[in-house]
Amino acid sequence: MAAETVIAAPFAELWAGQDPFAAVESLRGEVFRELEGRRTLRTEVAGRGYFAKIHRGIGWGEIAKNLLFLRWPVLGAANERLAILRLTAVGVATMRAVAYGRRGWNPARQHSFIITEELAPTVNLEDFCRPWRQQPPEPTLKRALIARVAEMTRKMHGAGVNHRDFYLCHFLLHTAPAPTPTAFRLSIIDLHRAQCRPATPRRWRDKDLASLYSSALEIGLTRRDYWRFLRDYFQRPLRDILRDEAPLLRHLRREGQRLLERYHRKFAVTAT
Repeated sequence: MAAETVIAAPFAELWAGQDPFAAVESLRGEVFRELEGRRTLRTEVAGRGYFAKIHRGIGWGEIAKNLLFLRWPVLGAANERLAILRLTAVGVATMRAVAYGRRGWNPARQHSFIITEELAPTVNLEDFCRPWRQQPPEPTLKRALIARVAEMTRKMHGAGVNHRDFYLCHFLLHTAPAPTPTAFRLSIIDLHRAQCRPATPRRWRDKDLASLYSSALEIGLTRRDYWRFLRDYFQRPLRDILRDEAPLLRHLRREGQRLLERYHRKFAVTAT
């Protein structure tokens, strides 16, 4: 496979005359994740922050293990770039990619990278909403956030994108002052596991919704709040949703609770 690169400012100027695959490996900064075959770091250029995700291939063993458990492996940066392009095209705020590259025909050893602008100042919705149970927010703000999350989720799935890691922590609320309480900016991040198809299969749509539901179970939302989300997501009367989507609602209750319990077990192990 011939090398494919798309490089914009400031990296086009910074890497002029260099091999971009060698240049991205030489970036220095705070490393956020270092796994076999993947590295994520934050770097700065001309006083601005950027996140670089570098994929070096996961090996045939890891590919086989994922397929054995019916999981499609993440082979490189291509899916994240495509997901960013699709979300941007349908008006869903997300990251902006400023550099992308891919080379190598062997999927187990493919070398790829993507660099995105840092979204700052921001706070993720999990942290922002955590105090709500003890300190309820203004109803206007809460309803506006629910409506925005539902709209972004609906448009994402409508664009044929499913996230596969769809929790409140992967929504970033921009904290710069807004002209009104409901004129906030909200962005979806962490799309490296996203899948892109002509249409989102119901199974993967439901997995995203269950993950999102599980991450909202402990922030003090009421039944009416969940109903508001459903109305805004499906764009249909609530009575019709409760009738037509009964299997989905049962799945959300069951799977959402399972995911929450798994999260608590993982947190308990991490804390010990």
